[in-house]
Amino acid sequence: MSPVPICTGDVSGKACVMDLLAAPEAVAAALAFIALGGAAMWAIAALSVATVALILWKVLRLVGMGVWSGGRHTARALDLWAAGRTGDALDVVAARRSARAQLTAAAIRAASDSALDRESALAETGRVARGLLLEARAGLRGLELAATVGPLLGLLGTVTGMIAAFQALQEAGSRADPATLAGGIWEALLTTAAGMAVAIPASVALAWFDGLIDRLRHDMEDAATRVFHAPQRPRAGVQEAAE
Repeated sequence: MSPVPICTGDVSGKACVMDLLAAPEAVAAALAFIALGGAAMWAIAALSVATVALILWKVLRLVGMGVWSGGRHTARALDLWAAGRTGDALDVVAARRSARAQLTAAAIRAASDSALDRESALAETGRVARGLLLEARAGLRGLELAATVGPLLGLLGTVTGMIAAFQALQEAGSRADPATLAGGIWEALLTTAAGMAVAIPASVALAWFDGLIDRLRHDMEDAATRVFHAPQRPRAGVQEAAE
């Protein structure tokens, strides 16, 4: 078996060496850029990594809760429930992991439980719904914090950088070079730009997740309403006693 080449281009020349060194050079350039902004830039860099990780985790969490599933199984279970086939309706959603299916299963169990009156069944369904929505909203406070703190860290870095630039200008006295001052100012402004670069994606992701959770809440309310406002029929215990 021939060895797999690890370089592109002319492997016998300098292209191979440049390819091998490209990644370390990129990392060094990124670190040098972060170092220009001082401690505030390092904090913003850490915040950006945490924000990206939180967004990815939140997407995976919502996928697991079936936010994009469309609710086909829930709709099928509601149709069976309306037709009086309680057992079949529960079989459709009992093993599903989506929030809509879990809420529908809880509502059907509560509505068909002869030990619970209507008010108690509604309270139990509401308790399950609140727990599912709380789970769906997990992590949103972190994105809100990133959207708020990112620009503040950037402003802090800019202020401290401007202070350092003017201190250097004062120490230089009559020999002060305007180019040196300009360089210090643009380096200080880097932190403001970096803070905004973190805050904007965090704000967009937060608004997106809020919209998804609002739609999920609407679907869950609709499912619970359809369960409790379906044509009334005797509950299991009452029907057995009548027979």
